[in-house]
Amino acid sequence: MTDKVHFVAPELAKWDGTWGDILVLAFFHDERPLRGAAGIADWRLCGRLTRLIKSGKMAGRKGEVMLLPPAARRLTFPRLLLFGLGPSEGYDEARYREDVRRIRTIVNKAGFTRYALQPPGRASGLVAARRALELWLDQAKRDQLGADVTLIETPAGQKEMAEALKKSGAVAG
Repeated sequence: MTDKVHFVAPELAKWDGTWGDILVLAFFHDERPLRGAAGIADWRLCGRLTRLIKSGKMAGRKGEVMLLPPAARRLTFPRLLLFGLGPSEGYDEARYREDVRRIRTIVNKAGFTRYALQPPGRASGLVAARRALELWLDQAKRDQLGADVTLIETPAGQKEMAEALKKSGAVAG
């Protein structure tokens, strides 16, 4: 079983038409201000994620996970799921695989099958777009848990990922 994959640009105007049960935001503990999807969501939520970080309730440390309802329906997703990735230094394919496995396992155990996320490390460019998708799909095959996933990615990254998606035989949304 594999995922059905959709793409959306990292722009708020594009997110407003995106659906899903949850928005997954992964970030490094040394990434300030937040980048990519996490930074965009923080802006839309008027700094709510930054306040969580400043208060010490969430820091982005490896293994941290927090489920939040969005404030005042400022996002189209009914929930947010935050994942700490630890330090950005030394982020490599092995850590990416581990983070993807952890994210997919937790999202599945929580009962979510439709979600959006920016793959870990993509906001900082630490993992190439095409490779991020290839490893994501590899994990989807391993865990046998198909999901309807919207990947938040730049137009250039979407193009690279779309090529990899065609070659993989996975289902594009």
